[in-house]
Amino acid sequence: MKRYQKAILSVVAVLLLVLAGLLISGYLKYKELINERPLAAVISQAKENPSYVEIEEIDPFFIEAILAIEDPAFYEHGGIRLSNIIEAFFTNVIEHEYAMGGSTISQQLCKNLYFNQKKQLLRKVSELYFVHDIESMLEKDEILELYLNVIYFGDGYYGIKEACEGYFHTTPDQLTKAQATMLAGLPQAPANYQLSDGYELAKKRQKQVLEAMVEQEIITEKEMRTIYKEAVES
Repeated sequence: MKRYQKAILSVVAVLLLVLAGLLISGYLKYKELINERPLAAVISQAKENPSYVEIEEIDPFFIEAILAIEDPAFYEHGGIRLSNIIEAFFTNVIEHEYAMGGSTISQQLCKNLYFNQKKQLLRKVSELYFVHDIESMLEKDEILELYLNVIYFGDGYYGIKEACEGYFHTTPDQLTKAQATMLAGLPQAPANYQLSDGYELAKKRQKQVLEAMVEQEIITEKEMRTIYKEAVES
């Protein structure tokens, strides 16, 4: 029995050492990037984009949809969901690769502002330091607004305005419920769900969005079925 206890303690010790190393390496990467491109300057640059729209100009139903599928507790947490981080860490260590995410909207925003889309555990750790800065600097609505303006929707469309115009020839405040729920599902895997060649997968993802909204009592099952049957073309 003592032998097993020693083995368990040894494994825990190794995992803690790995975690400590990642935290240090992640912090060093964060400092390198933040010194090269200060957060305030990066945010200012994003807002200067001609396609940038304020949150009041975005359809509220779309906002409800993307929060439901991406980060239901967005307004409650401080940018990081510890349970997701712990689960992601142990899964990644056990499988010896970046196997899962667990990102909040704040983390996704940091990824889009400072990193490429390549999945790396070190990048994931670095994000945590950026999240602290963003959550300290901006209000929740500002974080969400920025996120909706920089995320990738596939087919070369960055931000909600480009996606609305490119896919549906409409504006962010004029989306139908079908269009809103379709768009809300794209950011998870835009290369797979982009409507030019991934429409069938996008429809399956739309159903997941709608089911999440039903589960969170945003819409009823009857509304879900009606919206899912609607055409998204304008």
